[in-house]
Amino acid sequence: MQVHLVVAPVFGTNCCVVVGGAGEEGADALVVDAGAGVAPAVTSLVAERGWRVRAVLATHGHVDHTWDAAALCERFAVPLRIHAADAYRLTDPFGTLGLRAGGVSDALRAAVAGLGLSADDYRAPADVVPFDAAGDDGAGTLEAGALRLRVIPAPGHTEGSTLYVADGVLLAGDVLFAGSIGRTDLPGGDDAVMRATLRDVVSRLDPELAVVPGHGPTTTMERELGTNPYLG
Repeated sequence: MQVHLVVAPVFGTNCCVVVGGAGEEGADALVVDAGAGVAPAVTSLVAERGWRVRAVLATHGHVDHTWDAAALCERFAVPLRIHAADAYRLTDPFGTLGLRAGGVSDALRAAVAGLGLSADDYRAPADVVPFDAAGDDGAGTLEAGALRLRVIPAPGHTEGSTLYVADGVLLAGDVLFAGSIGRTDLPGGDDAVMRATLRDVVSRLDPELAVVPGHGPTTTMERELGTNPYLG
């Protein structure tokens, strides 16, 4: 598999296009974390390479990871796949981030306004196919066309935060960053649950994995296990 990165202009969300095999024309592809503003670049990349998008995935339900999901799902006639515990966020993206003045919702509104958009422009995907810890096959695997990804529930940042593993690459969402971790102070976040996830799930991942976080630079599990203060 190959992973191609498209960085969203809003909050710098890392959108990943995962492509099967060597990425030849006609290869199956998945789009993971369709942040605000990535749809044109993703559409152009897919058309240029001749890939077949089989699904759009989200590592969790925060709207900076799902804003362009509806547009891409419609463009490629595919569903959005998201953990069932976070699916509710799709219909109330700003409310589920909290509405306190000066909070994340206000910051997100301001960032989206930079694209000439407003909260009223957000659309939830019409076709949503939730999954749970069992995945599609009962063994924690998500299937889309010829592609197979391991799905690992990793709650704490949100209830349904999910890690995806594809051919030596960990798509970490907002669970793990280079040198840091995702925040737990937003609605649905839970510090104790996040600590358990880091101890029992993240710290036990293969050190050989490359890591693409939901925001910021890429890293490796070996580096994070050795230097990330939250994985002690």
